[in-house]
Amino acid sequence: MKTLIIVIHPEIEKSVINKRWIKELRKCPEKYTVHSLYEAYPDERIDVAKEQQLMESYDRIVFQFPFYWFSSPPLLKKWFDEVLLYGWAYGSKSGYKLGGKKITLAVTAGIDEKGYSASGKYKYTMNEFFRPYELTFDYIKAEYKEPFVYYGIENDPSEEWVERSVPMYLEFLDNL
Repeated sequence: MKTLIIVIHPEIEKSVINKRWIKELRKCPEKYTVHSLYEAYPDERIDVAKEQQLMESYDRIVFQFPFYWFSSPPLLKKWFDEVLLYGWAYGSKSGYKLGGKKITLAVTAGIDEKGYSASGKYKYTMNEFFRPYELTFDYIKAEYKEPFVYYGIENDPSEEWVERSVPMYLEFLDNL
C-alpha cells in the first residue's frame, strides 16, 4: 500500500531534516509518493481538483512539515481551506471522500521534547498543539493516527543526529 507524503516546507533547499527525509522517501517510489506543496504551487495557487483527486488515490496520507510558530507553514492552512471543501471532504451525502483514510503528521521541532510540556519552555505538549489537526481530520471522518515528531534540531544539527531520524521515520511510515 503506497503512502502519500505531502511536504509543506517553504525553503526545502535550506532544510536539514525534511530534505533528508524526502531524499530517502524518493528511493522507494513503490512505497511512497512525495508531493511538495511549495514546489507544486510556488505562486500558492492551488489546483483544488488535482489535490482532491490525488488525496482520493491514497489510503494513507502524511503531512510532513517543520513546526513553525506553533503550527505549520502557512500554505498548509491555505490548502486545508481550499481543498477540504463542503460536499467533498465533509457534509452532504457525497462528502467525506477522505472518510476512513489514515491521516497523520510528521513534524520536525526545534527544541527537545521536554520543552513541550507543562513545565517546559512552551507550556504545552506537542499533542496539544496538534489538536486543530486532529479535530480537522476527525471532522472529515479520516482516521487520525498518532503523529511522528523528531525533536531537537536546535540542540544537535549534526549529520549523525539527522541520520538517526531516517530509520525512525521509515519505521513510523511502515507501521501507519
